[in-house]
Order: sequence, then structure tokens, then C-alpha cells
Amino acid sequence: MEIAIWLVLAVLTVIAFSALADRIRISAPLLLMVVGIAASYVPGIPTPELEPEIVLVGILPPLLFSAAYNTSFIDFRNKKGSIASLSVGLVIVTSVAVGVVASWLIPGLPLAAGIALGAVVAPPDAVAATAVARRVGMPTDVVQILEGESLVNDATALTVLRSAIIAIGGTITAFQVGLSFVLAAGGGVLVGLIVAAIYIPLRQRISTPTFDTALSFTVPYVAFVPAESVHASGVIAVVVAGLLIGHRAPTVQSGMARLTTEANWRTVSFLLENIVFLLIGLQLPVLLTALAQDDVPVTMVAALAVGVYATTVVVRFVWVFATGRLPGIGLRADARERTVISWAGMRGVVTLAAALTLPMSVPYREVLIFVAFFVVVASLLVQGLTLPWLVRRLHLTPPDPARLALEEAALMDRLAAVGVETLTQARSPDDPDDVVARLTARAQDRRNAAWERVADPTGGETPVEAYGRLRLHMLRAEREAVLAARDAGGYTDEAIRSVIRMLDVEEGMIDPSRAPRQSDAGELLVPEGVAGMCAHLVDAVDLPVPAAPVACQGCTAEGTQWVHLRMCLTCGYVGCCDSSEREHADGHFRSTGHPVMRSVEPGEAWRWCYRDELLGNPQ
Repeated sequence: MEIAIWLVLAVLTVIAFSALADRIRISAPLLLMVVGIAASYVPGIPTPELEPEIVLVGILPPLLFSAAYNTSFIDFRNKKGSIASLSVGLVIVTSVAVGVVASWLIPGLPLAAGIALGAVVAPPDAVAATAVARRVGMPTDVVQILEGESLVNDATALTVLRSAIIAIGGTITAFQVGLSFVLAAGGGVLVGLIVAAIYIPLRQRISTPTFDTALSFTVPYVAFVPAESVHASGVIAVVVAGLLIGHRAPTVQSGMARLTTEANWRTVSFLLENIVFLLIGLQLPVLLTALAQDDVPVTMVAALAVGVYATTVVVRFVWVFATGRLPGIGLRADARERTVISWAGMRGVVTLAAALTLPMSVPYREVLIFVAFFVVVASLLVQGLTLPWLVRRLHLTPPDPARLALEEAALMDRLAAVGVETLTQARSPDDPDDVVARLTARAQDRRNAAWERVADPTGGETPVEAYGRLRLHMLRAEREAVLAARDAGGYTDEAIRSVIRMLDVEEGMIDPSRAPRQSDAGELLVPEGVAGMCAHLVDAVDLPVPAAPVACQGCTAEGTQWVHLRMCLTCGYVGCCDSSEREHADGHFRSTGHPVMRSVEPGEAWRWCYRDELLGNPQ
């Protein structure tokens, strides 16, 4: 009973302080660690022992799988050189550098023991870094590199740690270390591929979302445990399986199954990630008690702790900038982004759990464990608290919601065209015309909704926003009517729940808000990979934008209201787009044949070719 009470209190603490972290805009892992340290000195609060097996086998696999499942396989593959540089090369160099510093600061400490400590403190934690990264609005490429690094660096660190522990008790050559790493990595990849090959077709045969979600909870352990049992890397096995299964999920799972799986995994990851940081803070009294039993002078421990932490920071900076321009592995980032990547090396739970796996025979074991804890706390406090300031100081451009909306709108244009074409081919003479018209209108509504999200957020309410606002009022009234009917009796519980579920699904599809566009993002252009060029876009001449206030000429003449404004780059006509009721820009193209228009919304510079249905940028 007592365990259940403490578990409930831990969950409530995580929820409360995570909500507080959102409100005061700091990293939740950082705040929870501080709360854990403070709580560890409150009488009556237990200090649970953080068993390394619980973390490395029980907690790490699901966290890695969740992160890999939600990581873009395409982005990971495109940035594999940068990710490998940080997650393999940097971890090995950091391990050796820390080993040299540690053996120098503590006379009598074997170099192998120092390298073991280096392997423990080498891998940064994904949760700590990306929690800050997303909050302060780091560029997407930086976040992707940090996330990709954290998926693989644990495997490198644990392999180096295993080799260093063997070297402490005997001898091991550099060739043996390299061979061990290659076999561990290769074996992990193979096991991950096998698990993905089994699970992907299996999930395709499961139509019940509950069964599919339950099955997904077994994947990390089915990948991790067999890989570790054959001395392969369980971490890499989980990452490979998660990347491939997540990449194939849209083709093998139903939409409802994906929504259910993602919602459940978000909850599991949230609790595991944050409870672990709370537990890290609670370990401080235990570590101090164990440290007091050693005969090592406090000054030497302090020098070692500060020296090791400084080494991890300096080595990361040197590595990131020294390899920045190397072909294949260099970070495709400017100096400002490399600075942020260098500083975003916060350590976390894997560091402390790996330290606890050091055998009792390792010299100065308690000192090494305390140093690992110090590195975790120092990196979270020093780098975690200053990283937002650094990002703002360097004026890094955060992801622009409007740019994302433009990319989405371009994709929705393609989908609408494919959908309408398929409908034309699939319909039979017996299909009612009103049904076909409703399906066509639905495709166009989704397309128009995507284009409306590109609009300046300071503008008036768009038709889609008005629809969302009014439909939410209707849904609330409809739900109240259903509940009133339930309370009055006369309807079965199954019918009541089914209707409420339909209302809930529709409500979940309505987004009544728009994220504000960043004021310093510059002119809105089409993202790379989306923009294309045709002869009409190349030949289009940049006409001067009319002076404010700009208005749709057709709507002004008719007394109607426009939504988005577009300007013909042949004659300068300004009309409203097809999200508007009158579609004057489209009508102008149909009557004149002028092929290219551009947006004249504030801060937008992209253009559209009507003839080739192509989105492009200025030349």
C-alpha cells in the first residue's frame, strides 16, 4: 500500500511541476531534478535506490523506441554523417579525454577506469536537450541532429564502458575494442531489422487499435533483450526497429490505430522521462553518504568533478568545430548553430545508470559515481538554464509556423488534385451527383483550410476559423443534449457512448487557434524540396506590390469579403484566392490566361503557376 501511495505522489509531482515548467518556461526535467534534490532532504521522504538494471533494461528501451518511432527516418538518413560524428566519434574521443584527465587528477587511478568514467559521462541526454530546444525555438535541423545523436550515442558509450571494464581486470587491445564495437553495432542493426520485419506485417493484420497499441509496448523489449543476450547492442536494435516501424506505420496501421498508439506512447514517455529525473535528484543523499566512506580528500573529488565536467564541455566544442567542414561527417550548420549544438550537451539518466553498473572492484568507484552525478546536475543547471539565453543571443531563426503552413498547403494542393481525379475515375453512372459534389467540396475545403493557415495571423477571421468557432458551439450543445438524454433514460449505454465518441472525434479535428508567425522570420518563401520552377515562373516579372491598403478589386466592386490576396504578375490585377467565396484570382486566370500570381499578404513572397500547378519562389 505504501508503495502505491508513493507512486501516486510521484506521478502527481511530475504533472504539477511539468505544468509549472510550462508556465514559467523552463525545462521540466531540469525543474524536476531540482525538486528531487530538495525533496531528498525532507524527513520522511524515501530515497528509492536507482537500480541500473531498472533503468537500462526497464526504462531505456521504451524511451528509445518512442523517440525513434517519432523520428523521421528520412531526416535521420539525410543527417547520418552528422549524427554518426556526434554519437560515435565524439563519444569515443570524450571517453578517452576524460580518462586521461581523471587518471591525471587522481594518482593511482588506472587509465581504463578513467575511460570507463568517460564512457559514463560521454552521451548527452535527448530529453533534457530537446525539451529546451523546442521551447526556445531552435532551428529544425539543430533539433533533428540532437535527437538523432541521442538515439545512437548510448550504444557507443555502453560498448566503450563494457570494453573499459574488461580492460580494468585484464588486457584488451585496440583491435579487440574496435571488433567488439563493430560486432555490437552490426548485431544490433541485424536484430532491429529482424524485429521490424516481423512486426510490420503482423501489425498490418491487426485491425483493433487496442490490440495494436498493446503489441507496440512489447517491441522495445523484443528488440533489446535478444540483442543483449548475444552481446549485440540492444540500444541500436531498439532504434533501428523504432525507425523502421514508425516509417512504415502509415502504410500498415489504420488512422485510429495510429492515433491511439501515439496518444498512449506520449503518456508513457512523459511519465518515464520525468519520473526518472525526479529520481536522479533523490539520489544525492545516498551518493554523499557513500562518498563520505572513501578516504579521498574532498579537494581532490571537487577537482575531479569540475575537471571532468569541463572536459566534456571543451571536447564537445572542439569536436563540433574541428569536424564542421569534413566531408561526409561535418555538421551542415553555420557557426551559430554549431555553437548551440556544442552547448546543448546536457547529461541525464543513462549517465547515472551506467555509473551504477561499475563493478565493486573498480578503484575509487564511489568517487566516480559521484562525479557522474555531478556532471549530470552541472550540465542540466549550467547549460540547461543558459541554453535559451544563448539561442536568443545568437539570433537563431526559429521554425516559422507560416512556412510550415505553406508547405502543408502545397502538399494539400497535390492531395486535392489526386483525390478529385480518383473520384472522377472511380465514380459510376449510378453514383448520385450530390454525393460526388459533396466529396469534391470536402476535398476543396481541406485544401482551402490549409491555404487559410498561411495567412497573416493579424488578419481577420477566415471562413475555416469561423466554421471551427461555430461548430464547437454546436458540438457542445449536441453533447449536452446527448447527456440529457442519457440522464433521462430510454437509450442504451452503447448508443450513448457511440454518439459521444463521434462528437469527440469531430471536435478533435477542429483547431480553433493559429500559432503566431515569428516576426523576424523574413519573407515567407516555399521550403526547399517543395518549391519547383517552370518556364512561367522563371519568366514572371516582379511587379511592385500596390501600396497599402491592398484590396481585392473584384470584391471591392461587388461589395463582398475576401480572404487572401493574390496579384497577377502579368498585369498586376489583385484578387482573392479560392478560399474566398468569389475566387477572383482564379477567375482572372480563367478569363485572361495569365499564368503566374504571387501572394501580396504581408511578409509573403511565394508565387503560384496556374498552368503547371507549381509553387515557386522569386528568382
